[in-house]
Parts: sequence; structure tokens; C-alpha cells
Amino acid sequence: MNDLQVIHEDTHLLVLDKPAGLLCVPGRGEDKQDCLSARAQRRWPDALVVHRLDMATSGLVLMARSLDMQRALGEAFAARQVNKRYEAIVDGAMPMHGEWSLIDAPLAADWPRRPLQKIDAAGKPSQTRWRVKQRLPEREATHVWLEPLTGRSHQLRVHLLSIGHPILGDALYGSAAVQARAPRLLLHATLLEFAHPADGRPCRFESPAPFA
Repeated sequence: MNDLQVIHEDTHLLVLDKPAGLLCVPGRGEDKQDCLSARAQRRWPDALVVHRLDMATSGLVLMARSLDMQRALGEAFAARQVNKRYEAIVDGAMPMHGEWSLIDAPLAADWPRRPLQKIDAAGKPSQTRWRVKQRLPEREATHVWLEPLTGRSHQLRVHLLSIGHPILGDALYGSAAVQARAPRLLLHATLLEFAHPADGRPCRFESPAPFA
């Protein structure tokens, strides 16, 4: 398959909308070679990975079309010059402050249970901002906006679990009951904002969450 949802294409970069269940880069084994980067490279041989989403997460992925662009975009991510926003539906009723709240909890690999991550005081600093979009009392759930200030593996999933609100459909971190409440992980990358590395113009790309 080579289905691609193209949000933006120019001579320097691509913005693609990744479906849930598709790897960003190849995994180990013949059955894990189909991925977003391989599909993109069949259409744009110069496409290079800049960042990744978990296989279970859907939404916006930025790719570069030269080594210089890959380096510049990678540096922008590292310097927190790329604004990223996600949406998720989580278990339980989260408080509606009307303002952004911060989860500040360091993360480290949970080595006996790889690839899982865990909260660990000796781990890497990790911060996530969250805000309620809508309470869903009939589903005993909450629709939230999320902004990761750092880019740790599984950060959003572990941070929400750590405050008692795992993401519905999370097969890695959710209980059997939480997993059963959605056919997929209800986490979607909805927004990317950054200065275009070629000319500095402001770029904003959006993808509505495919769940509500």
C-alpha cells in the first residue's frame, strides 16, 4: 500500500497525516517494513524523517527533503521552536480550569518491560501541558488538548496515566477495561507550527482528530 494523506508539499519539506496503526519508520522483521517513511520515499525519494509518532498515534508528521532541511528542522525541534498540539480522549473526568495545567514528571525506560516507559525521579526531564476541551460525562471520559514541551518516548501516554487518566484504547498502558473502550488509541497529533527553515515564513498545519 502507498496511501498517503498529504497536508503540505514543497521543495524543502512535507507534512503528512499518518493513520493509526502505521509505523513511522521500519521496524524489525519483514512484517514491519511498511511504514510512513517508506511510503513517502516511494513518492519523494529525497524524503527524510525528522520526528516520529508512536505506531498507535495518528496525525501530523513533518519530513525534510534534504539533509540541510533535516538538520534545521531537527534543531528546531530540539530548541522547542516547533509548537505541537495533540488531542486525546482519556478515562475519567479531568478538572476544567479554563487554563493550561502542567505535568512535570521525569521519564525513564522500564527495562524489564521494554518498550514501556515509567515515571522515574532519575529519568529525563519531561513536561506536558494539558487543558480540557470537553467533558464527556456519558462516556465517563474527557476530551483534552495536549502540548508536549519535551519529546520523550510515550510521554503523553505515561504522563496522563500518572495523573489517573489513561488514554482510551491504550494497549500498552491502559487496563483491559480502558483498552476495551475504544477500537484504537485515542491520541492524534492535530497541530504543527514552526518557522519554515528555507525562508523563515510562519507555517501552521492542522489535522482534525478523527474521533470525538
